[in-house]
Amino acid sequence: ASSSSDSTAIETLEDNPDGGCHIYRNGYYGSSLSIVDGILEVNIIQMTSVQTTKSQAENSLVDFVVTCQGSLPTDVCTVVSDPTCQVSKSVVCDPVTVTDECLLTIRRAFEEPGTYCINITLGDDTSQALASALISVNEGECT
Repeated sequence: ASSSSDSTAIETLEDNPDGGCHIYRNGYYGSSLSIVDGILEVNIIQMTSVQTTKSQAENSLVDFVVTCQGSLPTDVCTVVSDPTCQVSKSVVCDPVTVTDECLLTIRRAFEEPGTYCINITLGDDTSQALASALISVNEGECT
């Protein structure tokens, strides 16, 4: 991250309501610009089915291990779509706290077996980055 300063000479013209004349003001306007890296890259490095007991909900649970480069994210959104990535089935967004390195596990539920397109977006106040994957969810396992 770096910042630079720039000042520009300005001249303003104001009407004086008392005397009907014009007042000229000369001066400088200063501004600062901060450049931040943002979140540069997101990678899904692992997808693992979570073993559940039959007494639990029938949904298949999958853990996605995600890494990123650049800024640390403050929120994560997961879009589950059909295999063509065209028709969205669900969108879930959560705040996240990442401290040192960008490595996090995201758990999502799938209501029925099938092939899905997964879009995982990590974001902060100034940037977003996306990773996509196709996943085939069977009862108790994913590929």
